[in-house]
Amino acid sequence: MNTRFSRQQWALILGGSSGFGFASAKRLVGDGMSVAVLHRDRRAAMEEVESRFDSLRHHGVGVLTFNADALSLETRERVLAELAAELGSTGRVRLLLHSIAWGNLKPLVPGRDPALEEEDFSHTVHAMGTSLATWTRATFARGLFAPDARVLGMTSEGSQVAWSGYAAVSAAKAALEAVSRSIALEYASHGIRSNVIQAGVADTPALRRIPAHEAIVNGALRRNPLGRLTEPGDVANVVSFLASDDAAWINGAVLRVDGGEHICG
Repeated sequence: MNTRFSRQQWALILGGSSGFGFASAKRLVGDGMSVAVLHRDRRAAMEEVESRFDSLRHHGVGVLTFNADALSLETRERVLAELAAELGSTGRVRLLLHSIAWGNLKPLVPGRDPALEEEDFSHTVHAMGTSLATWTRATFARGLFAPDARVLGMTSEGSQVAWSGYAAVSAAKAALEAVSRSIALEYASHGIRSNVIQAGVADTPALRRIPAHEAIVNGALRRNPLGRLTEPGDVANVVSFLASDDAAWINGAVLRVDGGEHICG
């Protein structure tokens, strides 16, 4: 069977138990790549999460999973140490996918709900934005990246438009895009390409946490020329492509994967 990748090529996926992260893991293992998935889930959800991960292990590639806080220095060091041991002398990280969906969804103006505080902004911007640079630097420092590696982040239309209760996440997404551009420039001499995917509105757990998510869904359905929401698999297909040799000349870009949703304002 022809596969796009080899077992010695690894994806490190931050936020990979559901939504775009898990869909990408599923597509990548199907294409022959090994995956290390870092996620943060409550004990009550773990039976379902483990069932998803078990489905990845049938592909005959390496699968590592970590239920831990991706923003913790201790977690980062432990995950990278265990991954380095698994990689051995032949494996390398071909793809670092940042799909962390942790952020404060509070309004700016106090009312029925408490308003965003400075700490809410700083935590959200780091979790969903600048931690891309932190993980890239740490992975690079350990020498784990392949000579032709890819760094990918996930953004949304909310980086440019205003949604109720989305201010901190919007700031984080804008920061993520800026960080990715700098990675694309400063790590290019080391063979690393960095891009961001702007996915269309998709019915994911992250979207359902947004206070105005129903209005966002209805608006996307009205606007999308193909008449449906984006699906996680649509995004996973592009993740696999961007990790491939065919995408070697794409660097520093924000790629819309939305079926044309953005062209119909």
